[in-house]
Amino acid sequence: MKKNRLAVEALPGYQPEIGRWVWCLEDVRRTILKRITGLSQEVLDKRLNGGHSIGQLLYHIAFIEADWVYEEVLEGKWNPDIRSLFPEQDRNVDNTLTHIQGQSINEHLHRLKAVRKELLYHFRFMNLDDWRRSRSLEYYDVTPEWVIYHLIEHESHHRGQIFQMLRNFKDE
Repeated sequence: MKKNRLAVEALPGYQPEIGRWVWCLEDVRRTILKRITGLSQEVLDKRLNGGHSIGQLLYHIAFIEADWVYEEVLEGKWNPDIRSLFPEQDRNVDNTLTHIQGQSINEHLHRLKAVRKELLYHFRFMNLDDWRRSRSLEYYDVTPEWVIYHLIEHESHHRGQIFQMLRNFKDE
């Protein structure tokens, strides 16, 4: 039996400290992609008891990641190609997530991968001073280091919801 090695590795090409945090973010994404690849349209769009759909959560994960990178880390400088991947706002006026329906798994995967590619690009060229430099926004100050922590937490939370939904769908 092959023994697994469980360790955090710095991604090559990054400052080692930054590379370890980004590796953690990538690890969370890897587990989501493994489970969602090939999901049917019915499963993506299905809502249990009026809750969120998996498609809705995938859209939200990508939107929040892009928003934190462009608004907080890059201080409002969005890539128009990435912005165009989000024709809908993330939330409704009542602060609930916008219902996303009819988008294929390939559309969701493309959006997730395009946003992550941008994040990886910008963090690859970041030095430790910029990693810890606080960005001052209207309601808070934030560092890129905290943004990565938050994105790990955010995606992990929604990964758990998606995995639970998939288990519940099997039990129906």
